Amino acid sequence: MQKSATDNIEAIRHKLNAGEAFSIEDGLFLYESADIHTVGELANELRERKHGRNAYYNINLHINYTNFCVLRCKFCSFYRPFPKSNAERATNGYELTINDIVARAKHAYSRGATEVHIVGGLHPKLPFSYYTEMCAAIREVCPHMHIKAFTAIEIIHFSRITKPRMSVREVLTALKDAGLGSLPGGGAEIFDERVHEETFKTKVGETEWFEVHRTAHQLGIFTNATMLYGHVETQAERISHLAKLRAHQAESLKNCPAHFNCVIPLSFVPDGSALSDIKEPTGLDDLRTLALSRLMCDNIPHIKAFWIMQSPKLAQVALDWGVDDLDGTVVYYDITKRDGANTHQELTVDELKRMIHEAGCTPIERDTLYRKVVRGEGSWRIDGADWLVEYITD
Repeated sequence: MQKSATDNIEAIRHKLNAGEAFSIEDGLFLYESADIHTVGELANELRERKHGRNAYYNINLHINYTNFCVLRCKFCSFYRPFPKSNAERATNGYELTINDIVARAKHAYSRGATEVHIVGGLHPKLPFSYYTEMCAAIREVCPHMHIKAFTAIEIIHFSRITKPRMSVREVLTALKDAGLGSLPGGGAEIFDERVHEETFKTKVGETEWFEVHRTAHQLGIFTNATMLYGHVETQAERISHLAKLRAHQAESLKNCPAHFNCVIPLSFVPDGSALSDIKEPTGLDDLRTLALSRLMCDNIPHIKAFWIMQSPKLAQVALDWGVDDLDGTVVYYDITKRDGANTHQELTVDELKRMIHEAGCTPIERDTLYRKVVRGEGSWRIDGADWLVEYITD
């Protein structure tokens, strides 16, 4: 006898209460369920079990060091081909010098930022020393700023451009020694061969992506994980992607000194990409996907609604749908521009805290590794630290 929808929901609720992992079939059922409110309720129950009504944010700065890229991913509106002439270079793309990057990081640090988040295209000409010197230079002038930088795709690119060729482990070790603190989760897209072939076949796939994060976790480098949804993938492929993240996390928790801190589901914005004819995800699709990310990745501590991708308003609502983190101030972001936004995309601390308060949550400022940040008048430190960073408050 076939189970009713109510029976399935109750079986899933029982699993949640018993602390059991959801199956792929459970996830698919919830994706297809018309009872969207119960999906949100289940995700919020797990979110509150882990974090109560706390909601996290940080004071950070994003830096995209170049938009020149050797890849041609269909979903990307950010990349520019490397120019054949100076005129083309002037109009179609950019690359920042190390001095440019350090100046931006120093300015943010002097005003209280705790994190710099650095990613860019796969530049065909910049040497590996550019990246190690970048980290070392930031570390020198911003000693307590956490450097979260370079997706798994960039790490593999660095390995390929070194002469003699360095392994992924050697690349990560060199970057860590230079000051790298953690890896963001970009470049995951959707872990599926069909989707890979259709939308980003020139980019490395899930095997290589997981190998970078596995190696990072073995080296004690914490990382995040993303999922780009709402383009050509199916709901089943989204659920499979999340299940693979959960399986990798179980391995890291068992065997490594570091693991995934956060899952960041990224809502596809088609404008300007080769997939611009695709309709972007609806608000309900965003909420359902964020909720399923919380439920499927029960062993990963945090779920983030990156407000640039889901919009501030929907990210705020998502605090009742399994999400416990809104990212941070960001300030500049060149990779995705929603609804005609320009590169300057920023929320102030007051705006982030207001969003969190209005959602009935308690705002908690965190650092990149989710340690509590304690602020005084013009100073900050990590809770329990014996150092203090002073900064400008005007």
